[in-house]
Parts: sequence; structure tokens; C-alpha cells
Amino acid sequence: MEHLEHARTKTRVAGKVYVVARWILGLAFVVFGLNGFLNVIPVPPPAPAAGAFFQAMLETGYLFPLVKALEVVCGALLLANVFVPLALLVLAPIVVNILALHLFLDPAGLPLPVLLLAAGLVTARAHWHVFAPLLRPKA
Repeated sequence: MEHLEHARTKTRVAGKVYVVARWILGLAFVVFGLNGFLNVIPVPPPAPAAGAFFQAMLETGYLFPLVKALEVVCGALLLANVFVPLALLVLAPIVVNILALHLFLDPAGLPLPVLLLAAGLVTARAHWHVFAPLLRPKA
């Protein structure tokens, strides 16, 4: 009986961790995505190489607004707990790029991308049944 109660407690904790991770990821992308359009939150100037990267994204005329729109939409999906695996799939390359940008071009900003990666992995783990078939080799 004690073992069963321990399992229930573990499941409740895992469920709460999932919800917190999903909310962190969703809020971060809604807030920073909207900030890309509204410029409400002051952002510290990036390192020169990262600034050049952002400038190149802006000069395409479409890439920066597209990425920010995807961030807002997918963040909202995460907050609403709707189409979560799809939102994670769309956000995955964005998170990897944010992480790589800070890792290679602007290391001072690395803590937030690491948090986003961790929250994304925790959220994806809760939906592993959806992603597992994508990672199986074809027979």
C-alpha cells in the first residue's frame, strides 16, 4: 500500500513539473515574441556578432516577423494546452538556434536559452508517446 501511495505522489509531482515547464515555455515565447513586435520590454544590446545576426534577420524583411509570430502562436498553444506536440515541434529549431546564438555569439545571455531547453525537454517528455515513433528506425 505504501508503494502505491509513493507512486501516486511521484505522478502528482511529475504532473506539476510538466505544467510549470509548459507555462514557463509558453509565457517566455508569448512575451518575447510579442516584444519583437511591440518593443515594450527593454532588451540589453547584444554582443556585436549577435547584433549583426539580428540585423541580417531584420534585413530579410520576413524572417524576424515570421519567427516572432511563430513564437507567439506556439507559446499561446502551450499556455492553452492545445496542440502541445505541434507547438514543441515548431519551437524546437527556434530554441536550438537561440541556444546556439548565445553559446557562440553572446554567452552572457545563455541562462535563458538553457531554461527554455530544459522546459522544452520536460514538456516533450510528457508527450513522448507522440515523438517516439519519429525516432524509430524504419524496418
